[in-house]
Amino acid sequence: MRKEKIYKEIAKKYGVNVDEVKREMQAAIDEAYANPNPAVLDIPRKASVPTVDEFVDFAVEQVNNERQ
Repeated sequence: MRKEKIYKEIAKKYGVNVDEVKREMQAAIDEAYANPNPAVLDIPRKASVPTVDEFVDFAVEQVNNERQ
């Protein structure tokens, strides 16, 4: 499933727009990295905190690995 489709489906479900979904997701990611759990530190990222796209890519990869 493409990331944009994921964002659109979440936005539709909660009656918000895609930008709001991404903004709220980034806020949650930022909070997780402010009080890190070792599991969240495994997410590949270019900066000290992953972007929403980096997080979603990681999550999709994890789900796909579990299905195998």
